[in-house]
Amino acid sequence: MGAAFTREKIRVCLKNREKGLWVMKNIAIGILGAATLGLMASAASAGTLDTVKAKGFIQCGVSTGLAGFSAPDDKGDWQGIDADFCRAVAAAVFGDGTKVKFTPLSAKERFTALQSGEVDILSRNTTWTINRDTALGLNFVGVTYYDGQGFMINAKKLPGVNSALQLSGAAVCVQSGTTTELNLADYFKANKMEYNPVVFEKLEEVNAAYDAGRCDVYTTDQSGLYGIRLTLGSPADHVVLPEIISKEPLGPAVRQGDDQWYHIVKWTYFALLQAEELGITKANVDEMKNSPSPEIKRVLGQEADTKIGTDLGVSNDWVVNIVKAVGNYGELFDRNVGSGSPLKIARGINALWTKGGLQYAPPIR
Repeated sequence: MGAAFTREKIRVCLKNREKGLWVMKNIAIGILGAATLGLMASAASAGTLDTVKAKGFIQCGVSTGLAGFSAPDDKGDWQGIDADFCRAVAAAVFGDGTKVKFTPLSAKERFTALQSGEVDILSRNTTWTINRDTALGLNFVGVTYYDGQGFMINAKKLPGVNSALQLSGAAVCVQSGTTTELNLADYFKANKMEYNPVVFEKLEEVNAAYDAGRCDVYTTDQSGLYGIRLTLGSPADHVVLPEIISKEPLGPAVRQGDDQWYHIVKWTYFALLQAEELGITKANVDEMKNSPSPEIKRVLGQEADTKIGTDLGVSNDWVVNIVKAVGNYGELFDRNVGSGSPLKIARGINALWTKGGLQYAPPIR
């Protein structure tokens, strides 16, 4: 009995020893894993700003060509709200809005390009969703354009159709890899209608197919439909139907894990709004630096001992540089999609909060 008892004690001791070694091993693995994640996080945040400064420009991911948002003009210069936003960030960082290069990306390519570091900002009429904000490792900086999905038809081919609820059985052109494709399926299912999706990866392929009559209907963000209509063979034949079937908050995104870069890009957006609210324009920004208003002085970096800009990682006259490069948000909107553009889109909910819209910036102070 004594020998058996001894053997049992030895077995228990060995088991406990093995358990202790297993615990120690896994603690060590956990520590190493945490350290690795820490190093990865440090590498991720090691500095988009430093990288951008070292190469001397910002790499901006844009669409392959959407009028009003990002499209090259006849000289090859990129124009539109999304392109101008990247110029605004370049002005904040370098004091020069021209220090930006544009990378055209399809809907399928856009997120990988940002995740991989191919671009520093994705400013490409992209809808802010929970999946993109979490699972894809992106941070959206704000909503530069509040939009919604709509439908366009050729009125000559579909006479009498004045509502999307009359489109049952239609062939619908749509771009793959977009929220547009998902919203389309939801809308027709909810309204118990049938449709035939005609799907393409690239925007120019969708445009060409619709213009050639391969589908009855074109669906995308309503602002995009107005821009696309201008490129068609007979723009006057095409009608944008009144229904808005989704919320499409469009805005720029950056990679997660780099708070400083996120803050610079986010506050560039807010600076555009704040400048409009204060009446600071491209034409009067130098004059406004002498304003007696404490708030205007602070925003334009004229307040004594200010550190707002330097705390952000830029110069204290960063807002001056932004406005000189692209104007305020209202000027940027009007020039690209509003009254001063071929699209003639009304401000609507994209007006400032002081004028009944949704555009609102936290205080710069």
